[in-house]
Formats: sequence, C-alpha cells, structure tokens
Amino acid sequence: MSDKVVLAYSGGLDTSVAIKWLQEKYNLDVIAVNIDVGNERDFSSVRQKALDVGAIKSLVIDGKELFVTYFIMPALQADALYEGQYPLATALSRPLMAKLLVDTAVAEGAVAVAHGCTGKGNDQVRFDVSINALAPDLKIIAPARKWGMTREETIAYAQKHAIPVPVTASSPYSIDENLWGKSIECGVLEDPWTEPPDDVYTWTRSPDQAPDKPQYVEIGFEKGIPVTVDGRKLDGVALIQMMNELAGQHGVGRIDHIENRVVGIKSREIYEAPAATVLLQAHQALEAMTMSKDQLRFKQKVAVEYADLIFNGLWFSQLNRDLSAYIISSQRYVTGTVRIKLFKGHSTIAGRKSPKSLYTLGLATYDKGDEFDQSAAEGFIHLWGLPVRTQAQLQLLGDKEGPLSIMGPEETEED
Repeated sequence: MSDKVVLAYSGGLDTSVAIKWLQEKYNLDVIAVNIDVGNERDFSSVRQKALDVGAIKSLVIDGKELFVTYFIMPALQADALYEGQYPLATALSRPLMAKLLVDTAVAEGAVAVAHGCTGKGNDQVRFDVSINALAPDLKIIAPARKWGMTREETIAYAQKHAIPVPVTASSPYSIDENLWGKSIECGVLEDPWTEPPDDVYTWTRSPDQAPDKPQYVEIGFEKGIPVTVDGRKLDGVALIQMMNELAGQHGVGRIDHIENRVVGIKSREIYEAPAATVLLQAHQALEAMTMSKDQLRFKQKVAVEYADLIFNGLWFSQLNRDLSAYIISSQRYVTGTVRIKLFKGHSTIAGRKSPKSLYTLGLATYDKGDEFDQSAAEGFIHLWGLPVRTQAQLQLLGDKEGPLSIMGPEETEED
C-alpha cells in the first residue's frame, strides 16, 4: 500500500498535472483537497476532475466563514494593502488553506502535503512556512518547483495524459480567486507595457460600459467590521459577495500592479477586488472620523507592517499576535455608517457618520455657533514655533550662506 499525500487542488493546470506526476515520481496516493474560499461555483465538477485524473480521494472543504472571520476581517480592520495597492486576497487565503491541509493530512494519515506553487512565486513561501509552523514533521512537495517544465510543456504533459485543463497556449493566464479578490498573471500580461485585454476581467465591467447613473451605497460598521449594506444586516460572506457584485457592475476594483515578490523579483499582477476596494476605503473614512491624529498615524505604520507580514507568509508568527492585539484595540470606536458613490470605475466617499465621532461641528464651523476660541491661537503659535524661531536666530541667520541655504545645496557643474 502506497503512502498518501494531501494535495492542495484547484482544478487548474499545475495541480491537475501534479496528481499524475506525484504518482509517477513518488509512487504516492493522492488525496485532492479543494478549499472553498469563494473561488468556485461548481465544486462537484472540480472534485470529479481530480478523481478522473487519478486521485484516490477528492475532498471539498467549505472555508468561507473561517476565511472571512479570521482572515479577511482582521486585514480590513488593519487597512492592509501591500505596497499601497494589493488587498492581499490570495495571500490571506494561503495560511487558512495550509491549516486545513495539515488537519486533513493528520486525519488521513498522510506523510506529505503538496501544492502547485512554482519556485518563482509568493505562494510557495506562504504554504511552506505555514505548514512547517503547524506540522514540522510533514514532508512538503512542490511539483511545479521540481519538474522543470515550462508552461507550454506542462500543457503538453496534460494533453499527453488526457488531463483536462482550463488553459491553452493561446490563453495561458494563471488565475486565483476568492471572496476578497481575483489575481491574473502570465501570458501577454508579462509585458508591463501591454494594456490588459478585455478578457482578463470577469468580475468588473469596463468603466466606459458601466451604468451612466451613479449608485450610492451605505455601509454600516461595528468596531471596524462591516455588518450592514443600506441598513440590511448581512453575514460577512453575503456582505462581501454583495459588494463584489455592486461595485463590479460600476467597474470598481481593477488594479494593475508592478509588485515586489518575496523571492526578490518584480512581477506584473492584475487584480480585481471590488468589495475589498470599497470596504477598505469606507473603513479608512470611518477611522478618520473616530480616531485621533496620533492614532491614525501610528495605525498607518502598523498597517504597512501587517500587510508585509501577510504577503511574506508569516501569518503563524508571534508578530501577528502582537500586531493583532493593537489592531483590535484600535477598533473599539470605529462604529458608524459610510456612504459610497459608485460611478464609472470610481468609488468616492459621499458621507459618513458615527455615534463615536471626534468631529465636532461647534469646533469646525465658521458660521454661527462657533465654539473655537480663536484668541488662544496666537499663544499656541508662539509656543509651537519656538524651536524653529530659536534655531533660525542662532544658526540660520548667522550662516554665511544665509537663511536661503535651507532650500538645499546649489547644483554643481557635474550635476
């Protein structure tokens, strides 16, 4: 009886070929595991495909609620955007998948876990680091990292073994999708000068084909978590699905990113993330109303660290626990409603309100009812500018180059 390996199975090119390859090269019985994080509509056909290719068992695990509750919502509360653009959809799903793969391997008595990541991508890091953290005794096999085939050769291997795959040499996109977003790479997209063809996008309308009338959506938050759309209470999965549909109809959520991968190379990534784009924007608008200036500035630093941590595959680290404790604390008063305008590829803030708002009309207004004591400003400015005034008097005004030297050094002839 052969040993067993649990394979993270998507139904795509690499993981379909991996079933046959693992049998040929390692003499392992393959248990295919497809984890539902909102990435498929017909899991029965994907499950059957794994069996047809040669898997001894094919499992589908519903991970949508776990994904939303323990991964998406914490990232939203953190305002996590990698390099200011990528909402981390794929990166967030990998530690959950690793946990469920390890659980399955233990339950099935498998000796190894396999995945379809290449040696150039980010996901290999996320899977390997997470699996090693959770179950260091399990062997990790990454066929696409070992077999040395080009994408065209992989397609040819599939055709030779009668493996049905949703990829052809003429349309060789590599696609990953879940509730929080869709990523597309390979093919013509590898040329960063080439505009993405229309067939790349399936979640969002082209902005020029979007409705001519704007749509307004009100999103209600409780402690930094979205809970209502237009006053209707929804669970996290349903809310994200609704926002993907609404924002996608208006062409919102397209991202074209030159990205710095974990392994040190740059890649061109196309993303569709309608719900993530709108919810992150709305969340930040509500934070601006309910958090102090110092909180917001420090939170922005934490957001960068948290996004990097997720992208770099370090979810199962103590640093995550430490940062998460701060993020949860920061969200205590991030409660209220944000109104978003969706129109022709853009989402804009149209209004916001909160019972915990730090915005006070009596202090902000220039009209009747102004409560701000303007006479206090002169003394404040005197003290605030004291360090600048002192240094200017004692140093800059006595400098032989004069006070204008602070504008920067003059250009030399070499420059």
